[in-house]
Amino acid sequence: MSSFIITPKVNETQEFIEIANDFSNPLELVREAISNSFDAKAKKIEIYFDVVFANGNRILEIKLFDDGIGMDKEGVQSFFDLGNSFKREDSSKIGEKGHGTKVYFNSAKIQLVTVNNGVKITAEMNEPFSNLYSRQIPKVTATEEASLESNGTRITITGYNNNRKDKFTHEILKDYILWFTKFGSIEGQFEVLENENVILLLKGLNRNEPETLNFGHQFPDESETVQKLFEQHMTKAPEYYSKRVVKNGNLKNNPEIKFQAVFSIEGNRVKQSYNPMLRRQGYSAPEGSYTVQDRYGLWICKDHIPIQKKNEWLLLSKGYEFTRFHAFVNCQDLRLTANRGSVDNTPSEILTDLKAEIEKIYASVIESDDWRNLSWLEEESDSFKTADKEKKDFEWRKSKINRANIAQYKGINLVQPERESGVYSLIIQLLTIDDKLLPFQILDYDTHSGIDVIVKGDKTTPINQAKIFYVEFKFNLSQSFNHSFENLHSIICWDTDIKQDEIVIDVNREERKMQIVPPAKENDYTKYYLDNPRKAHKIEVYVLKDFLREKLKIEFRPRTANSIV
Repeated sequence: MSSFIITPKVNETQEFIEIANDFSNPLELVREAISNSFDAKAKKIEIYFDVVFANGNRILEIKLFDDGIGMDKEGVQSFFDLGNSFKREDSSKIGEKGHGTKVYFNSAKIQLVTVNNGVKITAEMNEPFSNLYSRQIPKVTATEEASLESNGTRITITGYNNNRKDKFTHEILKDYILWFTKFGSIEGQFEVLENENVILLLKGLNRNEPETLNFGHQFPDESETVQKLFEQHMTKAPEYYSKRVVKNGNLKNNPEIKFQAVFSIEGNRVKQSYNPMLRRQGYSAPEGSYTVQDRYGLWICKDHIPIQKKNEWLLLSKGYEFTRFHAFVNCQDLRLTANRGSVDNTPSEILTDLKAEIEKIYASVIESDDWRNLSWLEEESDSFKTADKEKKDFEWRKSKINRANIAQYKGINLVQPERESGVYSLIIQLLTIDDKLLPFQILDYDTHSGIDVIVKGDKTTPINQAKIFYVEFKFNLSQSFNHSFENLHSIICWDTDIKQDEIVIDVNREERKMQIVPPAKENDYTKYYLDNPRKAHKIEVYVLKDFLREKLKIEFRPRTANSIV
């Protein structure tokens, strides 16, 4: 018998690929650039997105400038290295893992020019993304020379994100910067003023001239008392309410750890007054807009930058009560994942302590006289709105009935769906008639979780032994899929405009190609699959419009004047 030593090795190119792809949101490039500028003590930051023409192609070009201290040779080396951060031991710096700038590698070219104390370094990396996928570490060519230029850094990134440009409109960029980067920091609420004079010049793809942004996250002014709001706005008073609670403290079981919290309680009209990205009836919101439920609630922060939404930490008495809150809690002792997307690397005892402090703040808010008055006003307002709305809804539903397409199947009346919930209702009706119609059994349905249905693959295996999957319902399936393909058994939709061999991309940027297989025999149906050759499981897409007509001979027809169903 002989003994030997194994020294674990790192697959360098694969690690570069994993980290570069770990930043699933292409806007995170902006976050990392701004963080680096603040770490360099910049007072002026410039970010420009443009399209340039090269060899007959339209190429995305991103230019980043700052007037910070610049980088020396060690700093430039760290900029291109993976996991080698010279800021690691400096608690005042945002960057600490040496991962952030690797998001730049998802590009065709990176050019860097930096000046630090009279020394200018120019560095260039060509085809970083292509090289990594060819299992080669991309090389950097660099020069160093004396310079009289002022300190600062200029970075040009070409062909980023495979030249996909839809995320880089001016409105989307501005919103992201003011919510999810150091430039949109909440620190001013705690009288941290060292960065208050920093400015940022921003130009998105749909804007000709840059806009100058002022530092800090935007909070609305506080409103008058509930009584005065009621006098001015009657039952609409809750929509105009705005009050802010700011707290500083230490964790009970970890008293050496500090936290800072700001809870802004805001009505919908208040939110809409300062946030142009909020969708609402009668307003044409910019591309990239979102609902109050998508954005508002409780955000956990580090470096005064929101990291992760934790609405489940609020003791909610109503389903969407969190939408009243525009709340942030900052703690510098949180440990983040490599892509800064989660605080879940933090020791559980610290998160438990932090959650307990948040619950105390929340309790103090909802027990206040203002909150009780606000709740009463909302109940009064809701009862008024409900009576009026029910009357209008009833008339609309009657007209909708007359417009509906209907069918009968084995004595059951079916209505053609007009939205996602209708697709689910139709499937439940059909499975009640024939539980073998689809190759899975539904275990749970809940749209709040993001995935519609949890299923198991057969009807005989006990749940605790069965393989559990997701099934996603859509009215119309498009190429941009807002969930992950991981653990997805199938998709059920009424229709799709995706054609043969077109690519569908999930939230993790996994690509799958649509494969459409015509019926092979009578009573068969056209099969749609999302296929990735590297994955064992094809995701079947049940397009009900075809499936019901071909397999079950169900034809939906307009309801006639004499229809009794």
